[in-house]
Amino acid sequence: MALLHNRISQKELKERLYQETEPRTTISFYHYFPIDEPLKFRDSLYKALNELKVFGRIYVAHEGINAQVSVPKTNYDLLRGYLYSIGPLNGIRLNIAVDDDGKSFWVLKIKVRDKIVADGIEDPAFSMVKKGKYVNAEEMNKLMNDPDTVIVDMRNHYEYEVGHFERALEVPSDTFRQQLPMALDRLKDQKDKNIIMYCTGGIRCEKASAYMLHNGFRNVFHLEGGIINYARQVKEKGLDNKFIGKNFVFDERLGERVTEDIIAKCHQCGKPADTHTNCKNSGCHLLFIQCEECAAKYEGCCSKQCLEVIHLPEEEQKKVRAGIDKGRNIFNKSRQRLRPMLRGNKLADQ
Repeated sequence: MALLHNRISQKELKERLYQETEPRTTISFYHYFPIDEPLKFRDSLYKALNELKVFGRIYVAHEGINAQVSVPKTNYDLLRGYLYSIGPLNGIRLNIAVDDDGKSFWVLKIKVRDKIVADGIEDPAFSMVKKGKYVNAEEMNKLMNDPDTVIVDMRNHYEYEVGHFERALEVPSDTFRQQLPMALDRLKDQKDKNIIMYCTGGIRCEKASAYMLHNGFRNVFHLEGGIINYARQVKEKGLDNKFIGKNFVFDERLGERVTEDIIAKCHQCGKPADTHTNCKNSGCHLLFIQCEECAAKYEGCCSKQCLEVIHLPEEEQKKVRAGIDKGRNIFNKSRQRLRPMLRGNKLADQ
């Protein structure tokens, strides 16, 4: 029987990735379609993708599939052919990363979930059958030129911070499930306007568009393939690029540059910066923005306290980490959310 889970340490897998000589291509794809037996579908998918040396993170649920993966360039056509051999996935759009070093993933993980994107929707009458109209990059630009069009960013606050479309409305939240009711409330008086929703690769804004229609909105659009596809179309067709800055991505890269504009600031010193990183203190692991100078000064840590911790002997570090639940440990300027182990201390003592 084929091995259907990884059994090698993360450290060794990462070392193997950096020893590879063949370049990899990072791609993402999703599709809402009914899967009667998600576990069976997951297992067959794992066997096929493992053979093709695919790395990445894939979620499978009764409502469909959501995937972010990397594949050796010589196996790209084989991967596409396999995916297209699955009836509902035949012809599915594969979003190729805009700014890619091929080091986005180092292991294949396929998990069965209740949903492919957690949405918090409990209304049994809600369905993905009726959803907003797709728009491509050219159509997106045309609609955005209308001052009455409402552009809604359906990503988290830390994604919006480093890059977004011109005039885009931010719905500041930590999670998509928080964002959906917030978007409804903020747009409740604009049900007759053209509303364009967008996200990283399309999966969240597609569900959001269906949710808006379900709640009485009329003219709802969503960007096909999200920012990733938009950036590629703009480049290929020579269109005006109305996205400014960097596109946050949920893999080892933590971002891909779309324009040279830097619209965010270092969370430690306030200088222009848009590089996300996780605090090098594994007992903290805070996601925050850090400039090169602060990265050198604090050795990749978010504070002097964490800098002190990483220089302790490993056994001492384990004692410090004991019992800590990092949860969703993300820097949030609006609430100054910091790591549980250092409550009350400002980031980097600023």
